[in-house]
Amino acid sequence: MNKNTPEWLKIARELHAMSQVGLEYAQNGYETERYVRLRELAAEIISKQSMLSEEEIQESFAMQPGYITPKIDVRAAVIRDGEILLVQEANDGRWSLPGGWADVGDTPSEAIIREVREESGYDVRVLSVVGIYDANRVPDETMMPFYHAYKLLFLCKIEGGKIRPSHETPDVGFFELNELPPLSKYRTNRGIIEDAFAQADDSSKRTVFE
Repeated sequence: MNKNTPEWLKIARELHAMSQVGLEYAQNGYETERYVRLRELAAEIISKQSMLSEEEIQESFAMQPGYITPKIDVRAAVIRDGEILLVQEANDGRWSLPGGWADVGDTPSEAIIREVREESGYDVRVLSVVGIYDANRVPDETMMPFYHAYKLLFLCKIEGGKIRPSHETPDVGFFELNELPPLSKYRTNRGIIEDAFAQADDSSKRTVFE
């Protein structure tokens, strides 16, 4: 697991994963009771370290039954004339690469094409994979989400459309690397933006992975 992940979050994630797997394969009521208790402990740990209540966390856990695996976050790096496309996130006012959780039924490239269109108004074509990252590699440990996730970053090219903000992304713009706005670190950090510029400048660069 990422070395920047705080110990409390490592423990909570492991307890949550154990509880979900256990609930999936529990053979009797006693086993189910034990695994439900593990899930409650995970929620209690996270609640004490965040602004979320145990009830909110439990509700979120309950929405993802079955064998638990990392979630997939897809992001697009759209670079035009030396500037990168960013969208402003409504829930924190900060900026990120367009993207979000991949939906069941989509290929990764279909997911990112849809996300860019919905969040920015642009139609894009996927050129390459910039990197595959541990999405929880966030400099500020207090901002880490409690779900483990992988981030897939695609280099994309605009094929059509025009800037069109949405209710989730009230502003859209292009920014130079040395003039980035405040980033929404849950979603985008400077390091992956630098990787995107590096590949855009040199297509022979290999995909970054962790």
